[in-house]
Parts: sequence; structure tokens; C-alpha cells
Amino acid sequence: MLVKFNSSSAGEMVTMAPTARSLLQIIGKECTARGVITAEQLPDALLRLRKAVAEEKARLEAARSASDDDEAAEEEKKAGKPPVVTLGQRAWPLIELLERTRNEDGFVLWEAARDFAQD
Repeated sequence: MLVKFNSSSAGEMVTMAPTARSLLQIIGKECTARGVITAEQLPDALLRLRKAVAEEKARLEAARSASDDDEAAEEEKKAGKPPVVTLGQRAWPLIELLERTRNEDGFVLWEAARDFAQD
């Protein structure tokens, strides 16, 4: 299922429900069919998303340095395992949308076909 985020001043973005769910949970929102991030909530939402991205990045870097086995990483590539898509990569479009909306003192609405707390 798709979830569409519409900014009052900065356009829109569309993402899959699992991604939207994880991002909305980070900022403390319910995964309902419709919702809003108000102008007053934007600074806190941005702070929470950036903090979560930074924490994940630190965990990934620690894990990489703990497993200095470059040969194992090469073998995984050759085995055809897809690259890991990080929270930062998934959150970046929403962070950009929220930032632009905040700069214009706007709000962001989201819409889905139905609630997506559990898909």
C-alpha cells in the first residue's frame, strides 16, 4: 500500500506503508489512513528523525569496525545479497519535505487507503 505525504508549501512524496510506518513511529504519530504534522510539530519531528538516523549510522559504523573482515563482505556481494537500505536513505525525502515545509511555516498531511499500523 502507498502512503502519500502532501506539504502545504513544498510538494509531495509517496512511499510504501512499511517505510511510512517506521518514519511516523519515530516522530510519534499514529499510522492512520489520514494524519497531519502541524507547523508546531515540525521542529520536533525533524529532530527525532535526524536523531534516529544518526543513531543508526553510529551502530552501523560500530558493526563495520568490529567486523574488519573485508573478505566476508566481498563474498556477500558475490553471493548476490542486495545492499542494505539504511534508515537515513529512507528518511531523507521526508526530512527534506519537512524542512522545506518548516521554512514556509506550513504543515504536512498524509493519506493512505486505510490505517497501516499493522500491514
